[in-house]
Amino acid sequence: MEYVYEMPGEMLKETAQQGEVRRFTYDTQTYDKDGSRPLQKGAWVYLPFGYSADNQYNILYLLHGGGVNEDWWFKMFPDTVKILDNMIAGKICEPCIIVAPTYYRGEEEADRNAEYITEHFHYELRRDLIPAVESAFSTYAGGDVSEENLVRTRTHRAFAGLSLGSMTTYRAAFYNNFDLFSWYGPFSGCCGPHGNHDTEVERIQKTLADGESKGLQLDYMFCCSGDQDIAYAEHKDIMDRVSAACPQLVQGKNYDFFTISGGVHDMKAWQLHLYHALQVFFC
Repeated sequence: MEYVYEMPGEMLKETAQQGEVRRFTYDTQTYDKDGSRPLQKGAWVYLPFGYSADNQYNILYLLHGGGVNEDWWFKMFPDTVKILDNMIAGKICEPCIIVAPTYYRGEEEADRNAEYITEHFHYELRRDLIPAVESAFSTYAGGDVSEENLVRTRTHRAFAGLSLGSMTTYRAAFYNNFDLFSWYGPFSGCCGPHGNHDTEVERIQKTLADGESKGLQLDYMFCCSGDQDIAYAEHKDIMDRVSAACPQLVQGKNYDFFTISGGVHDMKAWQLHLYHALQVFFC
C-alpha cells in the first residue's frame, strides 16, 4: 500500500454503487445489577453495496471519540459513507460490514470517568454487542455467536476508533478481547494525557505474548496520528517502545504507525486513517 496524505478527491464523489446505513438496536444486560431491566442501545451499521445474506462478510467495529455518540462516523460525517462506497466500488478494499456503536450508556454515574467507561466497555462488547450484531447480519460467524465460534472466526473481525475510541481499541478490544479480534486500528492515542506509559507498554507486550502462547496471532495493528495531534507524543512514544521490545510486533508485517505531517486531532485525519486501515485489514 502506498500512503497518501490527503483524501483522494474521487473518494468524495457520489457513486452509483451505494451501501446502506441501517439503524440497529440491541439490549445489554451488562450494567443491570439484577437482570430485570436491560438497557436498549443503538448503533449504525454500514452494509456494502450488494449486501446479501447468502455471502459472508468481514466486520469492523468502529468507535467515535469523547463527548459524542454512535452518530459520529456515518450521520455527523456522511462523507465517510461516500469514502466507503468508493473504496469498495474501486476494489480498493473488500466489501465489509462496519458497525458504529457507542461506549456511552445514557447518563453516566458521577464517579465513572472516561478511562473507566472505555475499559469496562469490553464486557458489553463481548456479551451483548457482538452476539447481537453477528446474529442479525451475515458475517463469518455464520449466525453462530457462541464464544467458541467467535474465537474461531476472530481473523474476520477488526476494531478501530478515534481519540477516546482509540483508547477503547486498546482497553476494550485489545487487552480484554484479543481472542475475538485480530485486526486493530487505534487512531490518535493510547493512554491519554494522564496515563502511565510504562503500564501501557507492559499491557501491550503481555497481551501479545499471552495471545501467542494460546495460538492467537495478531494480524495487524495499524496505529495512526498526525504529528500535530494532541495525542501524538504519548501514542508514538508507547508504540515505539513496544515495537523495539516486542518480538510479536514486526514493522511492515503486522504493525505500522502512519503519521500525517501537519495532521491534527480532527475528522479529516481520522477519515484518512480509516481509508488506509481498510487497505490493510482482512488482507
